[in-house]
Amino acid sequence: MLNQNYHYKMTKAEVVEEISERTGIEKLVVQEAVESFFKVVKGSLVKNENVYFRGFGSFIVQRRAEKVARNISKNTQITIPAHNIPKFKPAKSFVTKVKNG
Repeated sequence: MLNQNYHYKMTKAEVVEEISERTGIEKLVVQEAVESFFKVVKGSLVKNENVYFRGFGSFIVQRRAEKVARNISKNTQITIPAHNIPKFKPAKSFVTKVKNG
């Protein structure tokens, strides 16, 4: 019996394998498509463009404000400048599906 706190992590290779099995498309072709998908999403976020998938979620650029942090070991303050970070926001229907198993 699996521990309830254990979370299996599916690898990219396993995703490619499963898509290939479900569609009958060669693994190499699926791999190229998956890699292209990642490149398109990353490129859009770098250009400050959000990517939306209805029913799945959104890859968005979130702005982090400038803040002052402390280096406890040296007892000094440093300023972390404002910057953008990538974020995934799942769709409500997707969240509901995961909650209900």
